[in-house]
Amino acid sequence: MSLTLLTGFLAVMLLTYVVPGPDFAIVLRYATRSRRAGRLAAAGVLTGVCLHGTAAALGLSALLAKSATAFMVVKVVGAAYLLFLGVQALWSSRRGAPTSAPAPVEDGTRDRRAFVQGFLTNASNPKAMLFFVSLLPQFISDGMPVLPQTLLLGLITVAFGVVWWGLFVVLADRIRGFLGRPAVRRVLDRVTGVAFIGLGIRLLRTPAAAA
Repeated sequence: MSLTLLTGFLAVMLLTYVVPGPDFAIVLRYATRSRRAGRLAAAGVLTGVCLHGTAAALGLSALLAKSATAFMVVKVVGAAYLLFLGVQALWSSRRGAPTSAPAPVEDGTRDRRAFVQGFLTNASNPKAMLFFVSLLPQFISDGMPVLPQTLLLGLITVAFGVVWWGLFVVLADRIRGFLGRPAVRRVLDRVTGVAFIGLGIRLLRTPAAAA
């Protein structure tokens, strides 16, 4: 892979991670509860990235993207999950539930929930799948084996995510005292809930060819 292609890919990575989306919302929600919960949510997201990257390298994502029915199923499932998270966040803010409070480190159930929700948010997002199918090939050098290059780009994507989410969680943890106030938590839950619902509706309304 040439240095020009690699530089361009890193620039795209930066834009992809900086622009808020479902992954951003779920990591933020847990990072403002505790640093550990934020890291686990980010680990779940990156596990989903690994899944999409492996599927793309094996050609499975391309096959799924070409099937209108299969792609629609994935899109509906992903949108339904985002809507569920949105309603859950809004309900939590309405009743002032302790689910918005910082999670104790020893709470294994809450830890698992952070990881699982991070994973499902990314894994069920067809746009994350199409990222590897439509974008990565543009950075593949001609005349070289495709599989090793695809795996390398996937590895770079995950490594970039580890750095980005690590810094993101630390920053969120530093302002957790402010974000942990009950009134602020309610506002944050409402904003996050509306964001999830909006992302879910947007995903449902996105044509398959442009999703």
